[in-house]
Amino acid sequence: MYNWKLGLSIGDLSKKMFDDCAKNGVDVVEVSVGDNVLRELDWNSVRQNAKDSGVGIWSLHLPFWGNPKIDPADMDKSVRDYTVGHFRDLIGRSAELGAKIAVVHPALEPTKPEERATRVGYSQESMAKLAEIAAGYGMTAAVEDLPRTCLGNTAAELLEIVSADDRLGVTFDVNHLLEDTHENFMKLLGKRIVTLHISDYDFQNERHWIPGEGGIDWKSLMAMLKDAGYTGPWLYELSMQTPDSITRPRELTVADVRANYDVLMSGNVPAPFGTVNKDVCDANAYVRR
Repeated sequence: MYNWKLGLSIGDLSKKMFDDCAKNGVDVVEVSVGDNVLRELDWNSVRQNAKDSGVGIWSLHLPFWGNPKIDPADMDKSVRDYTVGHFRDLIGRSAELGAKIAVVHPALEPTKPEERATRVGYSQESMAKLAEIAAGYGMTAAVEDLPRTCLGNTAAELLEIVSADDRLGVTFDVNHLLEDTHENFMKLLGKRIVTLHISDYDFQNERHWIPGEGGIDWKSLMAMLKDAGYTGPWLYELSMQTPDSITRPRELTVADVRANYDVLMSGNVPAPFGTVNKDVCDANAYVRR
């Protein structure tokens, strides 16, 4: 029924991980590690691991942790300038891996209400610069929707940010919407989505559960993505290790991701892998429902 390629966000860049992805039919991966790891990364080794396994590198998640000097919408211009310059280098390195997408957060959190409008403007400036940089490498900078007080926590605000440059795409993290709906997001931004972060949640906070464990209407969401003409991978961004918010019989594996993908691509909804710990979720909920 659906034929999107299978993608997975990974922080383990070892040969073993790439081979495990290949064994389970993962087509492409997103490299997602902290800046502290990126600064020491053996890029040639990652490229070789990907080549040997036959798994493509689709995207690099530009870092949002591991370096306190990073924030593309910081009130301090020197921080913004450093961030764009640092991201320029990382986009260039990821292009050498064959990446097509640079996933980027529009800002770091928290956002003070009195600074929000100003920071949106700063984010627009930085995102426009990143759009130009990425285009120079034949890549697309894809701005991600974010939860809680983050910039881009609604479709309207993210649209305002990506309107800074027509070359900017959108990364749709489907478990980040706490102040908006999937339907409204698709209506406003569906045509600009170039990549996904797939996981499930309870609409109270981001959870990064595997689909079927939360409350997303997968049949509706997938139909909307198809209608919007989405052609990128069905790329999972999950908590493979069991978080406190859920109880599972064991840790998730790449094989579990593949099985989940197969069910969804057939037009069905996977059975829950784990059981939600409601008390824990209620205790750390950002939105009370």
